[in-house]
Amino acid sequence: MKNIPRINKSGPQPQKLAALRQAHREWSESPDVLTRLTRRLSTTLKLETQLAILAEELSSVVPFDCMNYRHQIAAREFVYATGMGGPHRCDYRLNLEGSFYGTLSLSRRQKFTEQELEGIELMLAAAICPVRNACQFIAIEQAALTDSLTGVPNKRAMDEVLARACSLGDRHGDNYSLILCDLDHFKDVNDQHGHVVGDHILKLAAAELEKAVRNSDSVYRFGGEEFAILLPHTDECHARAVADRILEYIRSISVNCGDVDVSVTTSCGVAQRLPDESADQWLARADEALYRAKDHGRNCTRVFAVIGN
Repeated sequence: MKNIPRINKSGPQPQKLAALRQAHREWSESPDVLTRLTRRLSTTLKLETQLAILAEELSSVVPFDCMNYRHQIAAREFVYATGMGGPHRCDYRLNLEGSFYGTLSLSRRQKFTEQELEGIELMLAAAICPVRNACQFIAIEQAALTDSLTGVPNKRAMDEVLARACSLGDRHGDNYSLILCDLDHFKDVNDQHGHVVGDHILKLAAAELEKAVRNSDSVYRFGGEEFAILLPHTDECHARAVADRILEYIRSISVNCGDVDVSVTTSCGVAQRLPDESADQWLARADEALYRAKDHGRNCTRVFAVIGN
């Protein structure tokens, strides 16, 4: 028989346990600014909260008037700013293990001394790992909310935004409208020309939708060939105008497939949210309007108009 090593179940020695408690007490209560900074940063993965902590701790060591941070995380431009700037500025590129995690700038009215710049660099060195983790967390969240083919937000992201729009609409009385778009006869495109062409058209359609709407509007891939557009501060009349513009942009798509150019059209259904209406009810009315557009020959817009509105 093989000798099986015994497992010591007595636990750590009392002296080691006491030393561990002491180390934890010193770490959690240390007045040292670097220890306090890393301890506070470790409590959150929200990048905005981390930057607010960093600004507070930095200002206790090196006074400044303004801190700016900017980073492109996946498709999102993340910007954080606090305070008002001055003529003297120091800029830092945050890098760790060959990866870039944004630029940070400090500015003020007086020139920074060499000792102050050294202090800033020590603080940033302590902060870079938590900042890296927060950036990666944002990227993971974005990936979960983004359609991998078209690059626009997916249905999960849309569900979250619709719920938030319902809440804000009830609280402030703002108008919100929803457009559902479905590419007409898209199954025929896939059947006749293949899914590679179909996927390419879906990408082009998403790009045309984003060009057709305002910066304040948001485009989502709702299903296979179905897209949704949320329009804040927009009534059904103006939403219809956007939907009609979408028809024109989608009609401009043309993909050369050798002997033939493949083009597509779309049908649009519009619904303005009603007071106290749930996201599901609102979505169902937009879907009903889309069905009417399909039933009336496609390549057109229909509005779910409510009598009395």
